[in-house]
Amino acid sequence: MLNNLKPFLQETWEKSGFQSATAVQEQAVPLILEGKDVIAESPTGTGKTLAYLLPLLNQIDADAQSLQAVVLASSQELVMQIFQEFQKWSEGSGIRGTSIIGGANLKRQLEKLKKRPHVIFATPGRLLELIKQKKVKMHEVKMIVLDEGDQLLIHEHLGSVQTIVKSTMADRQVVLFSATLKPAVEKTAKELAKEPEFLRVSRNDLASASGEVEHVYFVCERRDKIKLLEKIARLEGSKSLAFINDISELEVLKEKFDFKDLSVGILHSEMKKLDRQAVLKAFRDGKLKMLIATDVAARGLDIQGVTHVVQIDMPKDITQYIHRAGRTGRMGADGMVISLVTDREERELKQYGRELKVSVEKRIFYRGQIVAEQQTLRR
Repeated sequence: MLNNLKPFLQETWEKSGFQSATAVQEQAVPLILEGKDVIAESPTGTGKTLAYLLPLLNQIDADAQSLQAVVLASSQELVMQIFQEFQKWSEGSGIRGTSIIGGANLKRQLEKLKKRPHVIFATPGRLLELIKQKKVKMHEVKMIVLDEGDQLLIHEHLGSVQTIVKSTMADRQVVLFSATLKPAVEKTAKELAKEPEFLRVSRNDLASASGEVEHVYFVCERRDKIKLLEKIARLEGSKSLAFINDISELEVLKEKFDFKDLSVGILHSEMKKLDRQAVLKAFRDGKLKMLIATDVAARGLDIQGVTHVVQIDMPKDITQYIHRAGRTGRMGADGMVISLVTDREERELKQYGRELKVSVEKRIFYRGQIVAEQQTLRR
C-alpha cells in the first residue's frame, strides 16, 4: 500500500512510527488510488481518516490553482479534527487546505478561500451556502469524501449533501466511510456513487489487533450511579469517557463533581464552540480525568488513550454500544467498557453481550479498585 504513495506521505508515515497499515487502510487505499467509488464500514478507532486522506493527498496536483477535493463531516469538531490530520500529513507538500464550518466567522472563511485551497474540509450547510453564493467553485473537484457517512445521510443533512455532490462533474469520485451502515443509508450512498466497491471491516470482539477490551458492569439504583461515577473518576491513571443520554442531566453532574473537586468536564452539542474546544483540549492533555458527553457531541472525535468508556445511561441500541465501546482499546492499548445498570437494564445489557459475542462480567468496588465479587470473599 505505502509503496504506491508519494515520498512526502511515506516520510510522514515513517515519522509517525506506525508499524503497519490497519485492515481498512490496506483495503481502501488501493481502491481509492485506482479512482473507484468506495463505501466502507469500519468500527471507530480503526484508522478510517487515513484510509481516505492518504490517497486523497496522493492525488492532489499542488501546482494547480483549483479546488480538487472536498471532505464533508457532520460536526464542527470532526471537521477540525480531520483538518488537523490533513495539516500533519500534507506538511512540505505544497498542498493547501482550509476548513469551512457553520458557526464560524464567514468573512474570515471568505479570506481563506482567496488563498485557493486544493482541499476543503466542511460541514454541509455552510459549504452549500458558499457554493450558492458562487464563492466555492466545484467544477474541478475530483473527489468528495463523506466521513461518518451515516450521520451525513440523515434527514437533517441529506438535501445539502446531495446538492453538493451533484454540483461536481459526473466523473468525480465519491468515497464514504462510516462506523456503521444501516440499509437505508447504504441505499442512499449507492445513489450518490457509481458502481461503488463495498468494504466491511469487522473488529473481532470489538478489540483492536492487540488491545484487549474488557466489558463489565455495576448494578445499582438510578440515583446511585453518581457515586459509582465518582469512584471511577478517582481510579489511578484513568482517562474515562462517560456517556449520558440527557443533556439536562449534564450540568447537574458537573456541579456535583465540581463541589467534590474532581477533575471532570462535560461536552454537549449546545455548548459554545470555544467552550467545547477548551474542554476537549483539557481532556486530551490529561488535565481532566473524565469527560461526560452526549453521543452526538462525542461522535467521530478521536481521543487517544481512553482507558475506560463508561455508560451512565444504557445505549439506545446495539449500534450505539459499538460506537461507545470503540473509544477504548485503540491502537493496541487495553481498555474497559463499564456499564452502570439497574436490575432491569442488566437483562438488556446481557442481551447485547450475547449478540456481540462478548462476555459482560459483573463487578464491584473494593478498596477503591474494580474487582469481581468472589475476589473480596477470598481476602
